Amino acid sequence: MSDQAVFLKGNLFRHISVMSLTASVGLMAVFAVDFVDMIFISMLGKEELAAAVGYAGAILFFTTSFNIGIAIAAGALVAQALGAGDEELARQRASNALVAGVVFAALFAVLVWQNLGVLVGLLGATGETADLAVHYLQIIVPSLPVLLIGMAGGAILRAHGDARRAMTATVAGGLVNAAVAPILIFTFGLELTGAALGSVLARITIAGLALVPIFQHHGGLSTPRMSGFFKDLSPILAISLPAILTQLATPIGQAWVTRSMAEYGEEAVAGMAIIGRLTPIAFGTIFALSGAVGPIIGQNYGARDFNRVRRALYDALLFTGIVVVVATVILFFLRGHIAALFNAEGVSLSLIFLFCGPLALAFFFNGMLFVSNACFNNLGRPFYSTWLNWGRHTLGTIPLVWLGSILFGAPGVLIGQAAGGVFFGVLSIVLVRRTIDAVEAQGETPKGPRLFQRQARQIALFFGRR
Repeated sequence: MSDQAVFLKGNLFRHISVMSLTASVGLMAVFAVDFVDMIFISMLGKEELAAAVGYAGAILFFTTSFNIGIAIAAGALVAQALGAGDEELARQRASNALVAGVVFAALFAVLVWQNLGVLVGLLGATGETADLAVHYLQIIVPSLPVLLIGMAGGAILRAHGDARRAMTATVAGGLVNAAVAPILIFTFGLELTGAALGSVLARITIAGLALVPIFQHHGGLSTPRMSGFFKDLSPILAISLPAILTQLATPIGQAWVTRSMAEYGEEAVAGMAIIGRLTPIAFGTIFALSGAVGPIIGQNYGARDFNRVRRALYDALLFTGIVVVVATVILFFLRGHIAALFNAEGVSLSLIFLFCGPLALAFFFNGMLFVSNACFNNLGRPFYSTWLNWGRHTLGTIPLVWLGSILFGAPGVLIGQAAGGVFFGVLSIVLVRRTIDAVEAQGETPKGPRLFQRQARQIALFFGRR
C-alpha cells in the first residue's frame, strides 16, 4: 500500500469524521463572516435591507456558478499536466484558463449588470427593496472577474497540492470583510453600500492571496500566446460547460424559492435570507463531508475493495445522522437567541423557529444526496450527480414549494423545499447502492479520479454569496 493510499486500511468512520471535521473548520469560518454580516445589516432596523440582501444573494449565487465551472477546468487541466510531469504545460494552462476566465467573466458581468432590474423583478422584488437590491448588485457584480481570479487561482493551488494556501486566501478574504464591513456600515454610515464594498474588498484580497503563492512557490504563469490559448480553449470549455450546467441547478431552484417567499412580503424574504446564512454554519460539517468521502470511496474503488466502498457509504450516512441530530438540538435550544440577534418578528420569527426545529432534521436527506454525489463522481458516474442535482432543484423544488405555499403559506415554502430533499435523498441512496453493485459486477477498471469534481461543492460553498 502506498503512503498516499491511507484509506485502504483503518476505521472508515474515523477517516470520515477526521476529514470532514478538519475540512469544515475553514468552511464554517467563512460562513460565520457572512452570518455576522447579516447581523450587522439587521442591526440597522430596516427590514427591506435584509430582504434586499436575500434577493441579491440568489443572483450572486447564479453569477458565481459561471466562475465555478472555469475554476474546476483550471484545476483539472493543471493537475493533468502536473501528473504528466510537464510543469511548463501546467503554467501555460493556468495562464490560459485565467485569461479565458477573466474575459468570459467580464462579458458575463456586463450582461448581468445591464439586466439587474429585470433579474431582481423576476425574483419578486418590488419598490424600495428592489432598488436596494439593484444598488447592492451594481457594486458587487463588476468585480466578477476579480472573483474568477480568486476562484481559479485557488483551484490551481489545489492542483499543486497546496490546499492550505488556497484555504488561507479564502479565510483572509472573509476576515477582511468582517473587519471592514462594520466600519463602512456604521462608522461611515454607508449601510448597504458599505456591506457591498466589504464584499468587493474581500474578493480583491482572495484574488491577490491566491495569485501570490502561484508565483512564489509554484513557478508562476507563462506569457499567454494566441496559438496556445485557442488550443487550451477547447478543453477548458469541455470541462467548464458541464460543470456550469450542474452548478446552475442550485441557484435556479433557489430563485424559485425566493420568488415564492416574496409573495409573503419583506419579512418572509428577510427570514429566508437569515436561514440561508445560518444553514452552512449549522451544517458546515455535512457540506465538507462531500469532499471528505470522495477520496475514501475513490481509493477503495481503485483497490477493488467493494465491501469497504459500501462500508464507507454507510459510515458516511451514520456520521451525517449524528451531526444533524446534534446540530438540530443546539439550534432548538438557541432559537430564541438567534431570532433576537436579527430582531426577527412576525413571519421572520416563525421561519427561524421552524428551521431551528423539525426542518433542521430534514437536512439529513440533503446529506444523503451529498454523499451519493461523491460516490457517483468517484465511481465513474458523474452524470448521475448532474441529473440528481437538477432533479432536486426542479422537480424536487418547484411543484412542492408551490403546494407547500398553498397549504401553509410562507412556512410551506420551506416545508416544500425540504420535502423535495427527502425524496431525492432517498432516491440517491437507492441509486448509489445499485451503482456499486453494477460497477462490481461489470468488473470496470477505475479510470482515474474525476478531477476536481468533488471540490465543486466546496468551491460553490466558499464563493456562493461573495
